[in-house]
Amino acid sequence: MSQCQTSNMGEAEAEVVDASKLVKYVTVTGRLVPISSEDHMKLARLAHDFRRAVLVATRMVAKGVREVEVLRELRKRLNKAYADSAFKIARAIVEGCLFNGGDPLHIEVRKLFVVSEGEASRLGNRNVRFEGTDVVKVKYPHDGSWLSLRAEFGEKYLPLVKKLVDLAKRRRISYRAKIVFRSGKVYLHLSIPIELYLKHLGRGRGRRSKGELVAGIDLNSDRICMVVVDSLGRVRDVKTEWFSELASHGFSRGRARARRLEALSKLLEYARDHNVGVVVFEDLFKVRRRRFVKSRKANRKISKFAKRELLQHGVVMALRRGLEVSLVEPRGTTSSEEHVKVMRELGLDKHAASAYLIALRGLHEASASK
Repeated sequence: MSQCQTSNMGEAEAEVVDASKLVKYVTVTGRLVPISSEDHMKLARLAHDFRRAVLVATRMVAKGVREVEVLRELRKRLNKAYADSAFKIARAIVEGCLFNGGDPLHIEVRKLFVVSEGEASRLGNRNVRFEGTDVVKVKYPHDGSWLSLRAEFGEKYLPLVKKLVDLAKRRRISYRAKIVFRSGKVYLHLSIPIELYLKHLGRGRGRRSKGELVAGIDLNSDRICMVVVDSLGRVRDVKTEWFSELASHGFSRGRARARRLEALSKLLEYARDHNVGVVVFEDLFKVRRRRFVKSRKANRKISKFAKRELLQHGVVMALRRGLEVSLVEPRGTTSSEEHVKVMRELGLDKHAASAYLIALRGLHEASASK
């Protein structure tokens, strides 16, 4: 078993990174209610204009138009701040489309939304500002006026939002704001610095777990597998959450996302309560392109599964529970000689074997840092 623990680790050992340094913001969602019908109409028009600007930008980016020319076109439609945000979103959409093997010239933007980047020197945000925890002002670019909306956040988020507003008014913090129209309602998504989020909402107020074990987690479209190892690399526990029904026809992305987050949360709770101090994931931010296969059913699962989004949620969930998080090099955790050897010698299925190798790489990093 000792050979299995140390063989063929090679370059992967040097590729472990601290996930808390990659995830810098956490999204908190609240409701927005326009105070007047005129403000509601203007906000809706702004959302239509912003969506159109993003669509135009995706076409230009896909055709290789220079950034300065794309921005020049967008600033004819919106103010500079909104135009800059629209360009960043369009570029990310095009990159995501290419990652999934799609044609960026056929991109469609269906949802109505508005995005404004944060800026500490502009009271936290250039276009979306708080007067208090319950009132938000949104810049209307066509006449320079400010729209007034009532903000509603859950009770547990109010202390966090209050602190955010206070720091923003003192020009000490920035936040990204996204306004989304969904099912006849308007929502505000705030991207808040993770340090502030953990200070107010982290269990144990961000204190690190004293657990001695390491858990490797393998994320898949139909299951999440976790293997817990001790300091010698011995398997102490194996847990799997299944949800094969999520990839079936008619199962909404929203419901599938909620189910996966629920399963991941359950595993992390279990890990924290069973002496785990470090959680390790594959560094999916390094994966440039999805790999599709001949099976139509398998490809449907791949296309429906936002793996990197789940990873981001997993990092935040783990940090909230006081667990240390590391990301490891994905190469070699599946379809490798070492992977096959682990399956044969330890009697693990392919997903548990991947989780085991992920845990070993994290264990090596934890040992090296001491």
